[in-house]
Amino acid sequence: MQRPEGTGEKVRPLRETVRDTIRLRIFEGHYAPGTRLVERDLAAEFHVSRLPVREALRMLRQEGIISDRNGRSAEVSALGAKDVADLFDVRNSLEVLACRLAATRASTEDLHKLEDLLGTAEEFLAKGSVVEAHRINSEFHDAITQIADNDFLRSALEPLQGRMHWLFRHASDLPELLQEHRALYLAIASGDPERAATQSASHIDKYREQFPADTCRPEPSHPKA
Repeated sequence: MQRPEGTGEKVRPLRETVRDTIRLRIFEGHYAPGTRLVERDLAAEFHVSRLPVREALRMLRQEGIISDRNGRSAEVSALGAKDVADLFDVRNSLEVLACRLAATRASTEDLHKLEDLLGTAEEFLAKGSVVEAHRINSEFHDAITQIADNDFLRSALEPLQGRMHWLFRHASDLPELLQEHRALYLAIASGDPERAATQSASHIDKYREQFPADTCRPEPSHPKA
């Protein structure tokens, strides 16, 4: 497994790189629901020791993306229709609050970061890099939570983020999603918490209605190379 190339930023722990790789493979359908994830096999595949794999699997368990299998090994979890509905309900409470707080607490630097993320997502989309565009869209939501600067809110959202990011990746109309995110950015940048909250609720409800019922459980898109 390759670490991220040097960008002047602090190198991330290997366990996080392994976690992100496994998570991405789950999101893209390489590891379908019910797939058994064996620590030894993953370590050999990624050319790392078993320790970072063990830690990565532990973090993914906390996110609810994987679960214990007979108390001995891990398997990819599935999201049923009720799980999806429940997640949208949680988003409608916690993310709306995050946007409301962000509107009152965002600094100029924070707003520049959100705008940069939007620009990067648009660039990836223009190049046809859909996976990267989805990743940046998830980072956009995470950045709003950071800007809200509420430790209890962050703690409540953190265990759900993996599953919520999986929801984000089911948005089929990325140009429209980016327009929605830009409208949300403008609402936060206005400094009006009610406008930001209303825009956030509208954004969530729109994708709740459009979420395809037949993708409640991720399906493999293509075999892993």
